[in-house]
Amino acid sequence: MNEFIHLQSKNHSLIIKTDRVPEVLHWGTKIAQIDEDLLLSTERPISQARLDVDVPLSLCPELGSGHFNAPGIEGHRDGLDWAPVFNLVATNQSRNAVEFTLRDDVAKLELTIDLELDFDSDVLKKRTSLKNLGDSRYYLGKLSSTLPLPNHANELMTFHGRWCHEFQTQRQRFEHGGFMQENRRGRTSHENFPGLFVGSNGFSEQNGQVWGFHLGWSGNHQMRADVRSDGRRFVQAGELLLAGESILDTDECYQSPWLYGCYSNSGLNGISQRFQKFVRQNIVKFPVDKPRPVHLNTWEGIYFDHKPEYIMQMASEAAEMGVERFIIDDGWFIGRDGERAALGDWYLDEVKYPNGLEPVIAHVNEKGMEFGLWVEPEMVSQDSNLYRNHPEWVLGLQGYHQPSGRWQYVLDLQNEGCFNYLFERLNDLLTRYNITYLKWDMNRELVQPGHQGRPAVHGQTMALYHLVDELNKAHPDVEIESCSSGGGRIDFEILKRTQRFWASDCNDALERQAIQKGMSYFFPPEVMGAHIGPDECHSTNRRHHINMRGVTALGGHMGVELDPVKEPQEEIEAFSRYIALHKKYRHLLHSGRSFRIDPADKNQNIYGVESDDEMLITVCQLAMPDHALPSPLRISCTDTDAKYQVKLVEMPQISFQLMKQRPKWLDKTLTLSGDNLKEIGITLPILDPESALIVHLQKI
Repeated sequence: MNEFIHLQSKNHSLIIKTDRVPEVLHWGTKIAQIDEDLLLSTERPISQARLDVDVPLSLCPELGSGHFNAPGIEGHRDGLDWAPVFNLVATNQSRNAVEFTLRDDVAKLELTIDLELDFDSDVLKKRTSLKNLGDSRYYLGKLSSTLPLPNHANELMTFHGRWCHEFQTQRQRFEHGGFMQENRRGRTSHENFPGLFVGSNGFSEQNGQVWGFHLGWSGNHQMRADVRSDGRRFVQAGELLLAGESILDTDECYQSPWLYGCYSNSGLNGISQRFQKFVRQNIVKFPVDKPRPVHLNTWEGIYFDHKPEYIMQMASEAAEMGVERFIIDDGWFIGRDGERAALGDWYLDEVKYPNGLEPVIAHVNEKGMEFGLWVEPEMVSQDSNLYRNHPEWVLGLQGYHQPSGRWQYVLDLQNEGCFNYLFERLNDLLTRYNITYLKWDMNRELVQPGHQGRPAVHGQTMALYHLVDELNKAHPDVEIESCSSGGGRIDFEILKRTQRFWASDCNDALERQAIQKGMSYFFPPEVMGAHIGPDECHSTNRRHHINMRGVTALGGHMGVELDPVKEPQEEIEAFSRYIALHKKYRHLLHSGRSFRIDPADKNQNIYGVESDDEMLITVCQLAMPDHALPSPLRISCTDTDAKYQVKLVEMPQISFQLMKQRPKWLDKTLTLSGDNLKEIGITLPILDPESALIVHLQKI
């Protein structure tokens, strides 16, 4: 066949050679035209002591054709047809997309590969589907999406984490062997976020060639990056199927999750800007086009101690602070006085709320705020009416003891009665009360996840999507937050149905600097829940000045976690000031282009957001400075020929221990040209550890 498919976006090209199987020749900088001799110039030699034919690194590598690393498909038909070899039979191309159909007439399997290069954002998405054309069942063990990388991609950056410590990064050389990550926790997980980066040696925030990847899936997954012994490289990602989880009857089809990827020749900044733009344009949908409202969540203020009159007092104080959405967290439903009981019984506790929830909501609305409610629909407590009436609704395996997690169990969403009950309860709450926001929590992993004895993580994940989809249809104006003990369920697929993530249960501002930085590579600030917590963090017992807490929360979708009734007036005024500062700049924060600046001091985190005419930059000193004097802040994204007004908008209002004289510009508005800012920069003050400043630049 030997034809080329050339997909083009605003800045990038994807060139695919079509022969027996499709093979990517180029994914990167835009190519103006394909030369006549490109086919000859890219022909590979055949090495000694190898197969006698060239084996392409196809979009679905096959064990049967001589790919010995990680085949894209694994399965069998009662022990047969376990090494399929496909042939391309049809190509359907539109401007920015192509669908390849491949078939194996011996194994009686049909493979469909979909690729689409988004024009505006340059993000590539890929999906693979398998159809059983045979008369007997096909037992599918794996169907992953594979994308190749060039030989000069020599460094790997991956993510790890745990509860209260999500989105941590690590790097390793990528020259031989590879990396593999497997997630079997049944949700996206705190530990193994499904994303990674591969790039040129030493790629940084601002420099280097980088390829970024994210699997949009909220269940089990496998991601790997391999270097073959011949030097060719690839990334592969897909759902991790449990044994026997996907059995295809005749004409039945399995479709993989979408794998998203993008290329940047301007370091990680180029990756994050492309992913964030793609999310804004193609993934997240807000019911109403309005500023993202500032939250107050009651959890860290009152926990399970619900008294309506007191909660209304909290709401009054919250409104005075500038809060725009007031959320009642866990503890509002019958029997819920602690974490060991009542999950599943989604009826208002009339002992705690003798006059109903309506007076509280009315009071919240009268104060100019929206009302939100916490739920955890997928969970059940053994000490609950639901469990006593329907123990068979628990997701599990008969005959085995299943350990609880946080004293709770998971409900089987594939059980029709269970699904209908949950929809009825949530629909009733949203119909009965003026609720515009659900904080949807999910607080444990899936253990022994069986439906009618069969493995069911895939089915559970799809049923969750269906439940949220049905609620969205019934209540299109309600926003939903995806919370899973913080950052346990964060990915593009769940974000298609929700509008916000709770990035972490950890409100420690120092921890949050790393968590939010890691998250920002994939998600825009307006979907990243970031709250100012109390003086002493509940998850680490570490104390931070309001400067560090306020600045850290300001850069996301802002909220506060406190009891405003009990806080001293000084603290309330400080919270109010940062809420006002956030409101002043959220038009920029929630629509601009995010970036990070490579710091000369490894103990600094420098990040910002820009539009065409203004910029907000945060400098956070995480630990003691490396040197006695800080390096100048050089701003590479300024327009060289433009003039800017530069003004400090926030820094600690405390005496500095490391500096006895401040630079005088901190108290003035400067006018500087773009080339001065880019090449010479601004001399920074000496920041104490765990403090931050914010600078605003306005193009004149």
